[in-house]
Amino acid sequence: MTAPSISGVRVHVEEAGAHGPLLLCLHGIGSSSAAFAPQLAELSSYVRVVAWDAPGYGASPDPEVPLTLDDFANTAAELIRERGGSAHVLGVSWGGVVALRLAARHPELVASLIIADSSPGSGIDETKAAGMRARATELAELGPRAFAEARGPRLVSPGAPAALVRRVVDTMAASVRLPGYAYAAESMASADLRAELPEIAAPSLVLCGEQDHVTGIDASQAVAGALHKTAFVIVKDAGHLANQEQPGRFDAWVLSHLRITARIPE
Repeated sequence: MTAPSISGVRVHVEEAGAHGPLLLCLHGIGSSSAAFAPQLAELSSYVRVVAWDAPGYGASPDPEVPLTLDDFANTAAELIRERGGSAHVLGVSWGGVVALRLAARHPELVASLIIADSSPGSGIDETKAAGMRARATELAELGPRAFAEARGPRLVSPGAPAALVRRVVDTMAASVRLPGYAYAAESMASADLRAELPEIAAPSLVLCGEQDHVTGIDASQAVAGALHKTAFVIVKDAGHLANQEQPGRFDAWVLSHLRITARIPE
């Protein structure tokens, strides 16, 4: 479904589960709500799961103006307000950066955080920032399908099943386009959240795939170490997309976190 206009930005969301606390899922820079198919299927038995297509991604319309990290975070905030109360926010990779900025700017809306395979932002390193900005040019030159074929296989572990690799590539090819991807890449390239992470009060779970060589364990540890109320978990036999590659292990940790923070029943 496409949500009503939110601060001038329309977004498509996938929803599952009619009862319980709200779990808002924010995908990575090369993906869409389709990345959360395992969580929509499994976690919706316990909570209301809402997964967005970020503005300019998937089935969401293209933004009419450039968007910053604050704009993405504010749009997520309006999704939560629209549903009332607060949300437990699950962000993967770039989605984790958006989730962290959301928690810093709108703490009253974030009951807890689950940050997966993420970082404090690419702006902490000039080389990483330049590489992130170059991705928009690469997408323009290659087109979504060739771009996805080049990048998608890197997001899972070397031992990932061929069917998962194909699903990751197909999801990326169907999800990314300009200008939305360029806005997201710039928001990531300019992000350096190190100063604001210690101010985030929401209880947090930080997860990272054991074989994540995209953002990497060190980056996830930097996030976990800066947050006050946090647990850090390495997900065995998973690359950068731990929620898709090892959904059983990933979802079990998320449920454990939600049972503590949201008091959902066993």
